[in-house]
Amino acid sequence: MSRRVLAVSAYAVALVAWTWVIGIPNDPVGVALWLWLLAICWRGDWCLQFPKDWWPWLLALAVYSFVRGIADTGFTPHKVWPIRADEWLAHLWGGHTVPTVSLQHRLCGNPCEYQGPIRWYDVAVGVTYASHFVAGLTIAGILWIRDRGEFLRWIRRYVTISYLALAGYLILPMAPPWLAARDGLLPPLARTSGRGLEYLGLERTTMVLGSLPNRVAAMPSLHCGFTYLIAFYAIARLKAWWRWLLLLYPAAMSFTLVYSGEHYLVDTLAGGGIAALAMAIGAWWDRWRPPELVLATADREGGQPATSRVPTS
Repeated sequence: MSRRVLAVSAYAVALVAWTWVIGIPNDPVGVALWLWLLAICWRGDWCLQFPKDWWPWLLALAVYSFVRGIADTGFTPHKVWPIRADEWLAHLWGGHTVPTVSLQHRLCGNPCEYQGPIRWYDVAVGVTYASHFVAGLTIAGILWIRDRGEFLRWIRRYVTISYLALAGYLILPMAPPWLAARDGLLPPLARTSGRGLEYLGLERTTMVLGSLPNRVAAMPSLHCGFTYLIAFYAIARLKAWWRWLLLLYPAAMSFTLVYSGEHYLVDTLAGGGIAALAMAIGAWWDRWRPPELVLATADREGGQPATSRVPTS
C-alpha cells in the first residue's frame, strides 16, 4: 500500500472521528485547515503554498461574516412582502398558502413541532442544510490540489456570491418564515433544519471563526445560491452528460429551506439569480486577470517556478 493511500486513509478516519465526537467543521477557517491537512496527506509535504493562496479569500469571508452579523442592526425587516410573494407563487400551481406552511402541515404536522417524530426526509433535510457550510470550500480544496488556476476561478465566484448576498441583506432585510410565524403573521411553524443532525447525534461546530447570527439574512438565500453556483460551475466546466444531474442539488436545498422554515420560496429563486450573476462576474474577472497569469506572476515574485498546477505525486 502506498504512502499516499495510508496518509489519506488516516485522514479520513480522523475526520470521521472528529465529526462524530466534536462536530462537523462549520466555519471557513476550520474547513480550510482540514483541507490543508488533506493536501499535506496527498502530497506528502507541508504544502506551504496552500495558506499563501488561501489567506486573502479567507480574510474576505471573515469580513463578510462580520458585516453580515451586524447587518440586522438598525434595519426594519420586511415581513409582509415575502409572504405575499410566496402566496402568489403558490397560486401559480393551485396552492392557497405559503409553501412553507403547506409543506409543514402535510409532511410534519398541524402544527409542526420540533420535538415531533423524525422521518427519513427530516434526516435528509438536516444533512442537506449542513452541506452548505462545507461543500463549496471542499470543492475549492480539491481544485487547489489538482490545479491552482481552477481553484482561483472557483474561489473568485464563491466569494463574489457571498458579497452579492450581503448586499441583499443590507438593501432588503427580510424576516424568514419561522420569524414571521413567531410574530403571528403566519400559522405556527417549526424551525426544523437542525432536527435531522440532532437525531443522528451530530452537530456543527466552529473551530476558529464562526458566522455571527443574523435573523434577517433571508433574501437572497445564500444556502441556495451556493448550490446553484456549484451546479452552474460544473455544467460550464465539465463535458459529461451527468453534470446536469447536479441541478438536483439546488432543488434539494430549495425544498430543505422552504420545508424547514428557514426561507421563502422567493428567497431560493433569488439565490439562483445571484449564482448566475456571480458566474457572469467571475467570467469577466477571469478575462480581466486570467488566473494562470496571476499565479505565474505571484510565483515569479516569490521565487518559485511559474506554474498554476500543484504537483499531485
